[in-house]
Amino acid sequence: MPGRTEFMYKLVLTVVLLALANMSFAADAQKTLLKVVDPYIELHTGPGRGYPIFYVAERGEKIQVLYRRTDWFKVRTKDNKEGWVSANQLQMTLEPSGKRMVVKDLGEKAFRQRSWEYGALVGNFGGASVISFYASYHFTENISTEISVSQDIGTASSSAFLGLNLVEEPFPEWTVSPFFSVGTGVIGTTPKTTLAASQNHNNQYADYALGARMHLTKRFLLRMEYRRYVVFSSRNAYEDIDEWKAGFGFFF
Repeated sequence: MPGRTEFMYKLVLTVVLLALANMSFAADAQKTLLKVVDPYIELHTGPGRGYPIFYVAERGEKIQVLYRRTDWFKVRTKDNKEGWVSANQLQMTLEPSGKRMVVKDLGEKAFRQRSWEYGALVGNFGGASVISFYASYHFTENISTEISVSQDIGTASSSAFLGLNLVEEPFPEWTVSPFFSVGTGVIGTTPKTTLAASQNHNNQYADYALGARMHLTKRFLLRMEYRRYVVFSSRNAYEDIDEWKAGFGFFF
């Protein structure tokens, strides 16, 4: 049991580190010098109008975008002053090409055009409680690939599993957008018994899922799904397991 739990934690940590690495990459991609064309823009000490203004960048000054938090952007001036600028004011700057800076909306359009999505789900796996973490990359609005790690706690045994799926979302423009997926993975089961004859089992499985996503606000979404597993054992037999889950995710 401790070994299986440690394995699960390592898988979850791997997904989290991948998410953080990708977020850093996305932030680096935004580090472009912008030229102030309004008489001035105001730098706040935090991401909100309630934070005090500590510096004013004047017309002609250049600023560098570091990263975004909802509708506020952390920027750095040429003399290394760092502060937060609202999206409305940031649009009053020019890109190196001479075009106005365009701030992408974090609404429905951004949800449909997302590249990365991460989240956590809880539910029921064959009568046992289960928690899952997932990360997905969207090639298009309709097609994505997804990796997931899960842990269930049953009365007789517990299982940890790692899965890889291909996901199709036929109607991404719908408010509640349905999806279906097919995939495969590996499941490790640890019996909850002290009998010497009890052994851990590692088996491959195939699965398919039907579900729906709904954009909530900003970068957050609600996700619900039904998944059917076909677990193949070493005895050339298989077992069908039903799973129901719901949870939240975020995207960028």
